[in-house]
Amino acid sequence: QVQLVESGGGLVQPGGSLRLSCAASGIILNINAMEWYRQPPGKGRELVATITGGGVTDYADAVRGRFTLSRDNTKNTLNLQMNSLKPEDTAVYYCHVKYSPWRGGSLDAWGQGTLVSVSS
Repeated sequence: QVQLVESGGGLVQPGGSLRLSCAASGIILNINAMEWYRQPPGKGRELVATITGGGVTDYADAVRGRFTLSRDNTKNTLNLQMNSLKPEDTAVYYCHVKYSPWRGGSLDAWGQGTLVSVSS
């Protein structure tokens, strides 16, 4: 079983910054893609950003230009640098990883979520 440990959430003022981290542990041959989702209060879960195994990144329109993904495959870690935070960024953020536990295998895992609150 693969476990994802998320960290970095907290309370910040509008315009502030946070850096979220997601570390994967367990038996992983390769991480094929890592993503961040978020679920605002009373809303559904939405994709925020993704990075493929080839290093190609994509961002939701709402965060493009403010959020930046980075991946360290050596440490099986995904980071999300969040700048110029807005109140509408308030949500529980979830790490999602698509990985190969063995050659030819494909599984995915979710983190427990970390709360980001942006308010004065």
